[in-house]
Amino acid sequence: MDSLTQNQLAQIVAEVDRFSQQDDAELDDAQIKQILENLNLPSNLLEDAIAQLRKRQSLAQQQQRHKIVISTIAIMIAGLITTIAVVYQKQQNKIDRISAIQDNVTLQNPVKSVTQFDRQKDTQIFYRVTLKNAPINDRLIISCRWTDSTGQTVHQSRSQTQEITRSPWTTFCNAPLTPQSQIGTWKVRMSVEERSISDRTFVVK
Repeated sequence: MDSLTQNQLAQIVAEVDRFSQQDDAELDDAQIKQILENLNLPSNLLEDAIAQLRKRQSLAQQQQRHKIVISTIAIMIAGLITTIAVVYQKQQNKIDRISAIQDNVTLQNPVKSVTQFDRQKDTQIFYRVTLKNAPINDRLIISCRWTDSTGQTVHQSRSQTQEITRSPWTTFCNAPLTPQSQIGTWKVRMSVEERSISDRTFVVK
């Protein structure tokens, strides 16, 4: 049995497209046979023409499905990115509104502010900060950096607050003090979610 040439197949496809546009439906075998006659092609090519057309239709449908899947995935990714960006921006706006309205360095007793510490008897230094606009029902990452009189970082801490139930909200961090600690003016800096919020200097003697 003869087989279709590429040129003949192209002619059939063009004619099928024309018929399909007119009827808006998939062609049956009789219509394909009529197309062959219109193109002066032998009717014994009918089986090959049907097989080739079905193959092209199947490929076109598969490509269309792939396009739909890819488009759907792209839309989902774009939506996810947008959602993440919105959530991140809202969280960032919350962080940007936070400020320190009071801070002091103390011993274990949170009431009495201390400006000088004795390294021979004081073992812990506390830095307490009261935050304004702390986000209610949320938790914050608090980090502190302690530097001695030489500028060397002697202690760093990072922790998460309890769930915030009110604003203003007081939080704290602490650092150890030993007889070997450097004497002089020290500095502690607190950051909220990696954003510097306050700092304080004090003396170790």
